[in-house]
Amino acid sequence: MQQSNLEKQEAKLKQLDQKIKAEKNKIEQRLGKQIISQANLDHANLSNDQIKLLAKKFSEFLKVKSVDH
Repeated sequence: MQQSNLEKQEAKLKQLDQKIKAEKNKIEQRLGKQIISQANLDHANLSNDQIKLLAKKFSEFLKVKSVDH
């Protein structure tokens, strides 16, 4: 009986973990979409290297802003 209970809890935990990952992914996609939109960037011209560079610059900008406040 306890093993069954434990298996049920593990299944619920895995399901919750999947929901959390899916929600994080949605947030990341919405954030990226908004940044691209607000910056008037063209999807066709964004290489992986450019995306990484923009992400680094954005991160650095946010770090500076958080130190200022």
